[in-house]
Amino acid sequence: MKVVILAGGLKSAIDDYDEGIPKPMAEVGERPILWHIMKYFSSYGLNEFVICGGYKLDDIKEYFTDYYLYQSDITVDLSTNKVEIHEKRTEDWKVTIADTGLYSSVGGRVKRVEKYIDGEMFLVVYGDCLSDIDLDSLLAQHKTSGKMATICVARPTGRNRPLAVRDGLLLPDGETDRGGSGAWTDACCMVFNRNIFSCLPSECDLLEQLQKLAKKDEVGVYRHQGFWMPIETKRDKVYLEELIKKHGAPWIRWQ
Repeated sequence: MKVVILAGGLKSAIDDYDEGIPKPMAEVGERPILWHIMKYFSSYGLNEFVICGGYKLDDIKEYFTDYYLYQSDITVDLSTNKVEIHEKRTEDWKVTIADTGLYSSVGGRVKRVEKYIDGEMFLVVYGDCLSDIDLDSLLAQHKTSGKMATICVARPTGRNRPLAVRDGLLLPDGETDRGGSGAWTDACCMVFNRNIFSCLPSECDLLEQLQKLAKKDEVGVYRHQGFWMPIETKRDKVYLEELIKKHGAPWIRWQ
């Protein structure tokens, strides 16, 4: 199963050092946010990724093209331009990096990578969020539900758009969760059946399209109660750096 990562937004302003690079390439714990996301999904055996790029796409391409150089010790003979790699270290990942446009909508980016999705299901995640979502449980719920889409929701952090959910389903706009379970928000992780592409115009707001499908009872909801955090500001990055120092990365199962 492939994991589509949305990494095409405009430049990062998370930190002075990171300013001017794609936000998913901003570093947390001396590794790009993108790397943390991929390492977590890989811990569940999901090793095929499609990265939807846009802003400074070449930065992302270069990182993965020379990935083993970044991870390994090297000796460079400047007289011959020969590079010797010592104890080459890399990952068991297959990474497709697609140019999905500089100003494309989220739905448009997903639509543009349809040709790279060869399975009946795939995941879509945002390139600036970290979490410890139980992916096995999420995928199992999606398969059992028979829905076209399942979105993962979490408790809002204070700046996210609330979503109304009830009985494991996304409610269309205008309805509220009368069950009293409190507000939820998009946790930036979704599972789709391949036929979702027939419902996505070339440019569209992905959440708006999901609201339309919700009216047809085609969108399930997975409630995530654990760690989830979008990385928007320098303050967010500082918080995560301190979390790593004290406890390790809670979103990385292999630590």
